[in-house]
Amino acid sequence: MKNMFLLLAVSCLLLGCNTKKPEEFPNRPINLYVGFQPGGGTDMAARALASLATEYLGQPIIVVNMPGASGALAANKVAASKPDGYTLLVAGGSETVSVGHFKKLPYHPLNSFSPIIRITVEKIVLSVNKDAPFKTLDEFISEAKKHPGKFTYSASGHFGIFHSTALAFCREAGIVMKHVPYNGDASIVAALIGNHIDMAINSQVAVIPLLESNQINSLAQSSMDKRSPLLPDTPTLKELGFNISIENQKGIVAPANTPGDRIMLLHDCFKKIIENPEFIDRAKKLQLEVAYLNPQDFQSSLQSIYDQIGIMLK
Repeated sequence: MKNMFLLLAVSCLLLGCNTKKPEEFPNRPINLYVGFQPGGGTDMAARALASLATEYLGQPIIVVNMPGASGALAANKVAASKPDGYTLLVAGGSETVSVGHFKKLPYHPLNSFSPIIRITVEKIVLSVNKDAPFKTLDEFISEAKKHPGKFTYSASGHFGIFHSTALAFCREAGIVMKHVPYNGDASIVAALIGNHIDMAINSQVAVIPLLESNQINSLAQSSMDKRSPLLPDTPTLKELGFNISIENQKGIVAPANTPGDRIMLLHDCFKKIIENPEFIDRAKKLQLEVAYLNPQDFQSSLQSIYDQIGIMLK
């Protein structure tokens, strides 16, 4: 018997028996990159998720803002990171479905990432000043056709999802408008209120407070399927006869080739967070629409919008 144990011990040494336990995940903080300035819809969604992360993950999520290039700087940072689940990105908008149609990127907008979960959506809203002479989108288009190139618009993020939506709208409506770039939603709505532009095309987060205070009017919202419950009186572009169903999705992705078990662990934890009444209440206060999708459906939704923008810009 002693000889048998001795033989087993020697065999383990010679064969390199691995008695080390698999690394627990996560065992340190997770960095969640946001490609935009603090205070916007993407940042707010990230921080709402991060605020409850420790309770479900056992580790904190650190939100890291890396603005620039309509989210592409942060996306490239995450795409090039080690695929171990510790470096994540809030994605689903400009950096993944739009910017790559306008310029070459150092990462692939979709293939460089492994989707984990979709958490919220933002409808894209077409708004005008409350004193503008047109009260419907048809009235706006009619005037724009009479004066090609006279009307102006601003869309947050050059080559971003709002810019793409604006270009798609102009093409579908058969109108020509001049793009006046402003840096961020706050500057755009200020320009709209001040009558420096004729139309703003930006997020529901930016426009809802101004709609509620009767400073602007919303003519339409872009959505993949239905009106936002936060904008029940604003028709979708699809309802109005335009073949545009773009919306600004916010979900979490990891670098491509992140192990599937880690993807699903993160998915399960994040799903519990967005089902938490505290998260739902916080999202409502922030004008964010919770809209869960699993990894496969999130990937399909990203592909759908990516393809749609590509076709419309040809």
